[in-house]
Amino acid sequence: MSVAEVKETKTNLKAWIDQLSDANMLSMLEGVRMLNAGQSSWDDLSEYQKENINAGLDDIKHGHVMSSDEFWNHLKNG
Repeated sequence: MSVAEVKETKTNLKAWIDQLSDANMLSMLEGVRMLNAGQSSWDDLSEYQKENINAGLDDIKHGHVMSSDEFWNHLKNG
């Protein structure tokens, strides 16, 4: 991923997070952020957070991923 693509992805993610109202999704994202920042350990996460993180990792392993452009087009167009 190029520097420009990283910047665009960050901008898109920030905009998406700003409009989120799903408390479960926000909780899962907070868990990922805390783990990444070393502020938490796996044992500190809720079962819901652990399940969602593992589901995401499983998706990656099985190639169930999309580009940032595909993601945003899907959100815009359904």
